[in-house]
Amino acid sequence: MDRAEKALEVKHQMGINCCQAVLLAYKDELNKTEEELLRLGSGFGGGMGCMEGSCGALIGAVMVASLSGNADTHKTRTSSDILHQFREACGGETICGRLKGIGTAGPVCACDDCVKNAIRIAEPYCRSAS
Repeated sequence: MDRAEKALEVKHQMGINCCQAVLLAYKDELNKTEEELLRLGSGFGGGMGCMEGSCGALIGAVMVASLSGNADTHKTRTSSDILHQFREACGGETICGRLKGIGTAGPVCACDDCVKNAIRIAEPYCRSAS
């Protein structure tokens, strides 16, 4: 089972948010406990709780890169790269509500697909990928 599959399994079994699922997918890379990662990502579900903020999976990918020992020392550039890759992979959107289709013509990218995309995008920034 790959990271994305594991993340989705734990997301649905534990009822956690997208940010937490991405963080837990990289638990083996981040030198943090499961409890610490769950707490770190707890406030980023549902676009920071109101669907008006950035997708939690995107935030999780940036956190993974920031916490990883292999990320570029220019974290702002790394975050920007991740954001642009995520936007491209997720139909041009990064805001949770728009991704889900709230107030738009319909969903652009389902939560599970956002998690998968975030995990794929974060992978090159982790130690094991080097």
